[in-house]
Amino acid sequence: MTQLICQRILLKLSGEALMSAQGGSIDATIVQRLANEIKDLCESDVQVGLVIGGGNIVRGSEKASAGLDRVTGDQMGMLATVINALAMQDALEHQGIQVRVMSALKINQVCEDYIRRRAIRHLEKGRVVIFAAGTGNPFFTTDSAASLRAIEINAQLMIKATKVKGVYSADPEKVKDAVFYPRLTYDEALDQRLNVMDATALVLCRDNNLPMRVMNIFEQGAVMQLMQGKDIGSLIERGNS
Repeated sequence: MTQLICQRILLKLSGEALMSAQGGSIDATIVQRLANEIKDLCESDVQVGLVIGGGNIVRGSEKASAGLDRVTGDQMGMLATVINALAMQDALEHQGIQVRVMSALKINQVCEDYIRRRAIRHLEKGRVVIFAAGTGNPFFTTDSAASLRAIEINAQLMIKATKVKGVYSADPEKVKDAVFYPRLTYDEALDQRLNVMDATALVLCRDNNLPMRVMNIFEQGAVMQLMQGKDIGSLIERGNS
């Protein structure tokens, strides 16, 4: 068997990645496709933590700009991530994968409360752990939650799943001559405002020396190839300074 580049990862999916082309909030076919990718990782003994955004259902910042109280909007967004987590849990369990959803908000009738030591124990037992409800606090994105959870569980790599090849100087779907960055530092991403993740998430990764790989999750088998050492997507690391 090919040796894997790391044993424990945190995979960050946007809520929009679950949407159907017709505009439905959760496309069962897409969820199942993503579940198949995660199953391959589990069967290769990769320990997988997962954070899914809630933007396919509700985005708190957008509700706030429309006049809703920001804290209320963010709480709605946190609950949306729980819905997505439960959908992914069901898809993975249908693949025979053991899964635990752990929420930063207390909703223990539908999932576990987030406890760091228990999350690590689940990972050690080969279970996928889906971290829901963000950080449990308003004003923090699920990008920040992903960085935080990755650091807390001692993940060796965070993967930011996108619909494009990696990090570009601009949106490659809108700007034809956008420059692709195969390698860059966190400081470069921050200074150039490349919109990889929000600044809080990037700084957390930088200050805790957590590498991030930005890649297209919809290329079949790409995550597994990455784990086997193939250079896929864009790698963001802390600089030498």
